[in-house]
Amino acid sequence: MVARRQLNDRGIDWGHVRNNVAAGRWAERTPRVISTTTGPLAPSQRLWTAVLHAGPRSMLGGLTAAAIHGLEGWPRTEVCVLVDDELSFEPVDGVRFFRTRRPYELLRCPRPGIPRCHLEPAVLLWAAYSAEPRAAHGVLAAVVQQRLTTAGRLVEWVDQLRPLRRSKPFKATLSLIDGGVQSMAELDVRRMCLRFAMPLPLRQRPRADRTGRVRWTDCEWDLPDGSVLVLEVDGSFHMEALEWRADLRRARRITTPTRTILRCSAFELRHEPAEVALDLVALGLPGRVPGAAA
Repeated sequence: MVARRQLNDRGIDWGHVRNNVAAGRWAERTPRVISTTTGPLAPSQRLWTAVLHAGPRSMLGGLTAAAIHGLEGWPRTEVCVLVDDELSFEPVDGVRFFRTRRPYELLRCPRPGIPRCHLEPAVLLWAAYSAEPRAAHGVLAAVVQQRLTTAGRLVEWVDQLRPLRRSKPFKATLSLIDGGVQSMAELDVRRMCLRFAMPLPLRQRPRADRTGRVRWTDCEWDLPDGSVLVLEVDGSFHMEALEWRADLRRARRITTPTRTILRCSAFELRHEPAEVALDLVALGLPGRVPGAAA
C-alpha cells in the first residue's frame, strides 16, 4: 500500500502509475492510495488505505486504534481515522474521518507500525463524542478489565484532553473502577444495590469446587441465617455453547446446602435490575424492591 505523494517523492509520476493500473499490475484503492497488488484487501491493508488516504498527519483512532492495542470484544466494521488538518479529501467507504484540534504529537503512539493514537485518548475521545452513555462507560471498564491500561492513567488523560465531554461522569466511573469494580456488570450490580437499598456484595471471592479447583465468584452476600447467596453475571460470550456448558458445570460444583447460586444475564442486570433484585430479596437478601413481599 502506498500513497501517490510517496510515489511522487520517489520520482514515480502519475503516468507511470496509470500505466501499471491499466496493465493490471497495480490497483487504485482510492484517488490517493495505490496498491502494488490486486485482489481483495486484507484487514491490515484496509487500515493502511484509510491512513494513507488521510495524509501524513493522520492516525487510527477510536475503537480501531483500541483494537490494535489489544482491546477485545468491541469489534467495529468501520475504520476510524483522526486527522489534524483542515484539508478536504474524498470520502472512503467504510472509513470515518474525525478532525481534532488536539496536538498530533500528544495523541500519536510512538510504537512502530501503522500510525495510531495512544490507547487512552483513543477510547476517551470515542466515548466522549461517538458513543451512547452506556457504551462509553463500558469501554472504560473494558480496557481496565483487560489490563490494557489503568484507571489512573485514564484519569490523567481526561485532564490532558480538556475540554472533554462527559469528563465528570468518566471520572466518577473510573473512581469506582479504581476501587475494584472492573467490569460494567459489576458497576450495574453496585447501582442495583444502591437503588434498592441492598448491601453491596463481596466480589471475586475464591471458592474451591468439589474437585478442589479454585473458582472465583462474581458477587456474594453472607445472609443473616449463615447461608451464602451468590450472583453470577453472564455476558454475551457466555452464550457460546462450550462456555455455557462450562459455566453450568462450574455453578453446580460450587453449590452447597448453604450456598445458593443465582445467575442472570448482563442484559437483565442492565435493563431489568428490578427483576434481578426481586429474586435476590426472595432468597433472603435484605432490600426494598417494589413488588417484593414484606
